[in-house]
Amino acid sequence: MTIPTDSRLLLRPDEAAEAIGVGRSKIYALIASGDLPSIRIGGSVRVPVDELKDWIAQRVAARMEPDVLA
Repeated sequence: MTIPTDSRLLLRPDEAAEAIGVGRSKIYALIASGDLPSIRIGGSVRVPVDELKDWIAQRVAARMEPDVLA
């Protein structure tokens, strides 16, 4: 299943999970912990595409930073 994230602003949690290659329960855990930004629309949870991209970029940047020795 290809997810056209260029035209969509929000993803369902299962779509976000597929987009980053993790399981559905992992996405819900990230959302519940507040680590992955999400919004509620009525009873539905959605992950903003831009927030998901930013979340990934932050993790990549954190991995690239050298450890600072004090």
